[in-house]
Amino acid sequence: MADHSIVLSDAGIHQLHQTTVLDETGQPREVSLTGERPLTIYLDKKEIVTLMTLGQAPEMLVLGYLRNQGLVDSIDHIASVQVDWDVEAAVVTTYQSKDNLDQLMSRRTVTSGCGQGTMFGNVMTSLDNLKIDCRPFSAQDIYDVLSRLSEYNEIYKQAGAVHGCALCSVQKIEIFIEDVGRHNAVDAISGWMWLNNVAGDDKVFYTTGRLTSEMVIKVAQMQVPLLLSRSGVTEMGLAIAKRLGIGMVARAKGKHFLVYSGQDRFNY
Repeated sequence: MADHSIVLSDAGIHQLHQTTVLDETGQPREVSLTGERPLTIYLDKKEIVTLMTLGQAPEMLVLGYLRNQGLVDSIDHIASVQVDWDVEAAVVTTYQSKDNLDQLMSRRTVTSGCGQGTMFGNVMTSLDNLKIDCRPFSAQDIYDVLSRLSEYNEIYKQAGAVHGCALCSVQKIEIFIEDVGRHNAVDAISGWMWLNNVAGDDKVFYTTGRLTSEMVIKVAQMQVPLLLSRSGVTEMGLAIAKRLGIGMVARAKGKHFLVYSGQDRFNY
């Protein structure tokens, strides 16, 4: 449980909606639609960004976004996170604001995230002193994680149009989040880890989405040594994973997967 006395709203919202469509024969069918809502983050009254989100865990999403962007130095600096869907806003109040916040926000990189993500500041510089130690892993480890994940992806199974991310230990799926963008899902998991003081050094991070540079950077900030995806890998994502020592396994479906980095730690 959380050791931090942060005042948090509990504003997770219903994520599926119904509509009538016609199939290929012209027959009407009731189908589910994935929800998508704008959420503008205000940090000590300063507007930071507007995220398009499913709304499953908005408070964790906000915490993780602030953590991964380096806009708040410590979870202990945060006093409250209040989400209000009536005004589509998340208001964050801190005890101690970051001195160079304006400077960080002046450098904005539009990433390849779904719907275009944004990263502030010089994100590559923040990795200079970061080194992850990829633990040994086996084919059976990958199969075990994939098997445990089979009961998740509920929104995707009903409506599609979402990505899923999970933080996994040897024994269980610690947390699973679905959102309209994979970067939102990873931020929400990061926020949950930050709030609950959960270490990442013995975990596996899973995503349904592609492994781009921003995904690898965020997982590295969470200190998770092994990254698993059912999708593909970009060149920059792979280069960063190799530089930081993160194991990267992708194209993982059924009994098939490819080990892109951490090959010296892999026991087939």
